Amino acid sequence: MGKQALYNRELSWLNFNRRVLEEAANPDNPLLERGKFLSICSTNLDEFFMVRVGALVRAASGGDKKKDPSGLSPRQQLDLVFPAVREQVERQYELLNGEYLPALAEAGIHFLKMDKLDKEQKEWVSHYFDEQIQPLLTPRAIDEKRPFPLLTAKRLHLFLLLPPQPGLRAGSPRMAMIAVPASLPRVVMLPMGRGRARGILLEDVIAFYAHRLFSKTHPMAVLPFRIIRNTDFLYNDSDADALIREMRKNLKRRKWGRVVRLEVPTGGDVRLISRLKKYLIVSEENVFFLPGPINLDYFMKQISQLPEMDDLLFPPFTPRVDERLRQEGSIFRVIRDGDLLLNHPYDSFEPVIRFIREAAEDPNVMAIKQTLYRVSGKSPIVGALIRAGQAGKQVTVLVEVRARFDEENNINWCQALEKAGCHVFYGVPKLKTHSKITLVVRKEASGLRRYVHLATGNYNDVTATLYTDMGLFTCDDAIGRDAGNFFNMVTGYSEPTEMEKLVAAPTHLRDFLSSLIRREIEHAQAGLPAQITAKINALVDPKMIKLLYEAADAGVEIDLIVRGICCLKPNGRGNIRVRSIVGRFLEHTRAFIFENGGEKEVYLSSADWMPRNLDKRVELMFPVEDPALQNRVIASLQDELMDNAKAWRLKKNGEYKRVKRTEPPINSQEMRILGPAEIASPVE
Repeated sequence: MGKQALYNRELSWLNFNRRVLEEAANPDNPLLERGKFLSICSTNLDEFFMVRVGALVRAASGGDKKKDPSGLSPRQQLDLVFPAVREQVERQYELLNGEYLPALAEAGIHFLKMDKLDKEQKEWVSHYFDEQIQPLLTPRAIDEKRPFPLLTAKRLHLFLLLPPQPGLRAGSPRMAMIAVPASLPRVVMLPMGRGRARGILLEDVIAFYAHRLFSKTHPMAVLPFRIIRNTDFLYNDSDADALIREMRKNLKRRKWGRVVRLEVPTGGDVRLISRLKKYLIVSEENVFFLPGPINLDYFMKQISQLPEMDDLLFPPFTPRVDERLRQEGSIFRVIRDGDLLLNHPYDSFEPVIRFIREAAEDPNVMAIKQTLYRVSGKSPIVGALIRAGQAGKQVTVLVEVRARFDEENNINWCQALEKAGCHVFYGVPKLKTHSKITLVVRKEASGLRRYVHLATGNYNDVTATLYTDMGLFTCDDAIGRDAGNFFNMVTGYSEPTEMEKLVAAPTHLRDFLSSLIRREIEHAQAGLPAQITAKINALVDPKMIKLLYEAADAGVEIDLIVRGICCLKPNGRGNIRVRSIVGRFLEHTRAFIFENGGEKEVYLSSADWMPRNLDKRVELMFPVEDPALQNRVIASLQDELMDNAKAWRLKKNGEYKRVKRTEPPINSQEMRILGPAEIASPVE
C-alpha cells in the first residue's frame, strides 16, 4: 500500500470540522441551533490547536522529519494545516456576518455596538459597568519594570495603548492589559429596546469605558486578543504510584505551554499586534485575524439559553424507557429475563444510573466493579459508588486520570471514592483505559450471579443526552466470567488471556477484527454473501485500512459510517462507500456487522480503528447475540445508510459532498426520536 493510499489525518479532521460548520448554514436547523454549530466549530479548533497542532509544532521545532502514514513530515503537515484552518475560519465568519447575524436580527435578536446605543441604553450600560464589571477588573501596566504577564490560554484579554505620561516631553505611549472577566456573561443583555433580545459584547463595554480605569485617560487603541497554548506534553506514565503526581504536573504545564495560536481582530492596531507577537514569541504563521468577535462559544453557552426562545431550538423530546424497565421491581430481575439494548439518547440513560444505584443499595450485591473514563461534574453514578463504598460493599473503580481535558475532574473523583472506602485504580501503566464496563456480583438462591453492562460511550449522564451510543445489559454466564477476568487483568497481575465472548485491546482486538475481515474475503472468494458495515468515529489505522482495501478488491461490499477522521480513500472502488453524519446529536456509537455468509454477526465496541485504540488502550468489543437486539443494531445502521438529510459522502479526492436529498427527506436521528410507529416509509 503506497503512501498516497492514505489521506492525512489532520486534513481529514479539518474536513470533519468543516461539515460541522456547514450545519450553521443549514436552514433545516432551527436558528439558535445553527449558532451552536458556529460555537462547536470554534471549540473544536481550540482543541485541535491545543493537541494536534501543538504536537506538530513541537515535532517540527525539534527537527523531527519522520513522515506520517500519508507521507508528510510534521513541517509539511503544518504547511497544509495552517492555510486550511484560515480558509475554514474565513468561511465561519462569512457565515456569521453574512447569514447568521442578519437572520438573528430578523428574528428580533440584535447585537449592538456602543456607538449605536440610544441615550437610555447607554445610561443603563454605564451603570452596569460601574456596578457589575468595574469591581472585577484589574488593569495591569506593561513597561520595563512590570513585564508582560504569563497569560491563561483561551481567556479573552484587552491590550491597550495609552497616551504618554502627562508632563513628559516626547514620551512613548504606555501599554496596559485587562483580563475580560470569565465569571460574567459574554453578552450583556439590555433590558430595553425593541425585539426579543438585545445585547452587546462584554469586551466592547469594557473597551468603551476603559478610561474610567486610568484616571480618565482615554486609550489610543484597544485590541481584544486570545491565545491557544500547546497542551500536548510528554510525561512518565510507567509508574502507577507516581501517576497522579505526574498528571498534576502536566496540568500545571498547560498554563505555560508554547503559544500555537494568537487571535486578533482584523484591522487591529499594528503597534499592539507587533508587541504581542514579540512578548508571546509568536510567528506570523500563528497569528489569525478574525473579521468579527473572537471566540464564538457564547452562541452555545448563552444565546441558545435565552428564555422564551423555544421556537428557535430543536423541539424537546422525552427519551424512551423500555417496557420491561417500566415495570416495578428489581432491575436485576429484568436483566435475568433477557438481554437489554439501549440506544442513547433516544433511550433514557436513567436505567444505567438505576443499575448502579440498585447495586449500591441492594444488600445481596457483594461487589461492584467499574471503569470510568469521562464522567460529569455531579455524576450520580459516582455518587452511588461512593454510597456503596461507605456501606461496606466491595467497590473497585478504575478511573482513567489521563482522559484528556478531564484529568482534574477525574483526580477529584478518585479522592472522593478513596475516602469512601472504594478500591481505586488510576489506570493501567502505559495504557489508557477506554473501555466502558460495569460488573455487579450478586448473591442469589442459585449462588453468585454476575450482571454486566457494556457500552460504546462513557458513564456520563450529561453527554448521554447529546451523544449517540449503545449499551447492553446482560447476565450471560460467559460474558460475566469474561468481565471478571478483565478486571483481574487491569487491576492485578493476571496475564492477558483470550476470553470467551469479550475481546480486549491491546491484546486481541486487532487480530480478532482482522480475522473477521479475512473471513469476509474468503466468503467473497467462495461466492457467498460477504459484506462489512462499520460505524466508527475515526478510521486511521493503516493496517486496518489496507485490509479493507484487500477486502474490497476481493469483492466484499463495505459500508463505512465514519463521523470524523477517515484516512481511507475509496480510490474508485465502488464497493467501498464512506459516509459521515453530522446532525443534532454527536454520533459516537461504534457498531459492526459482518455478513458471515448469511449468518450475520453483530458487535459493539468502545474502540475506534486507530493505532492508539488498537495498540495503546484498554478497549473492549462485545457481541450482540439476541436476534431481536441484533435487528435493532442493524436497523439503526441501515437508517444511517439511507439518511439523505444529514449525511455526507466521501469522494475520491478526500473531500466530502452532501448526499443528494430525496422527498421526503430521511433524517436518521429524527427517525429515532419519533419512534417506529411515527416513521414515514422510506422512498424506494
